[in-house]
Amino acid sequence: MENLKRLLADGAKAYELELSEAQLEQFMKYKSLIQDWNRRVNLTAITEDEEIVKKHFLDSLSLLEKNLPDMKTAKVIDVGTGAGFPGIPLKIAAPGMTVTLLDSLKKRCAFLTLCGSELGLEGVEVCDMRAEDAGKNPEYREKFDFCVSRAVAALDVLSEYCLPFVKVGGFFVSMKGPAVFEEAEKGRKAIEVLGGKMEEIREVEVPFVEEKRYIAIVRKVSATPVRYPRKAGKAAKSPIR
Repeated sequence: MENLKRLLADGAKAYELELSEAQLEQFMKYKSLIQDWNRRVNLTAITEDEEIVKKHFLDSLSLLEKNLPDMKTAKVIDVGTGAGFPGIPLKIAAPGMTVTLLDSLKKRCAFLTLCGSELGLEGVEVCDMRAEDAGKNPEYREKFDFCVSRAVAALDVLSEYCLPFVKVGGFFVSMKGPAVFEEAEKGRKAIEVLGGKMEEIREVEVPFVEEKRYIAIVRKVSATPVRYPRKAGKAAKSPIR
């Protein structure tokens, strides 16, 4: 366990993050919860200790890299969070953040609720809804400084899921692989229609991970038209193009 803590702490330093012993313990407990629940609920295909640290924890923490918009004390929603990535690692590393974890599967939401309790995380809400429904809900619509998402859908579809949550002046931040440039081109119209403007696609180096990682940063410049998001399934079937 000490080796894993050292791996995580060293990796976090690449983002200029200093994790305390208490935070490292939270990450280790989170890892154990993932591995335990994954035997019953499909949370992740990555189950080995070091791989969880590198490809889930450190990958998630790349959103706190110093040259990105600062979300350390922001109100953040994580759309399609699954096992809690990137939302829970962000919250552990930046306790001043307020995080809403959105997922449509009840069993995953039960896991996320347990994590919040077991890890002693305050300022975390679990929302058991589809993004299309939550994006129409006045409680969530345009209420967040940041909407983050990791490995959920292509940008033309994902923008319709995510931009309705973001306040004007806030950011939609999407974690992507090398296909991001093609996705951004196809998603250009959707981003504009939904009130966004692509600010930057930044390559980030995740410590100890060879695969290339990118972060697409979309600024919310105007309110999302009331007709969006459309009914469940519509964005995936007929992306805005």
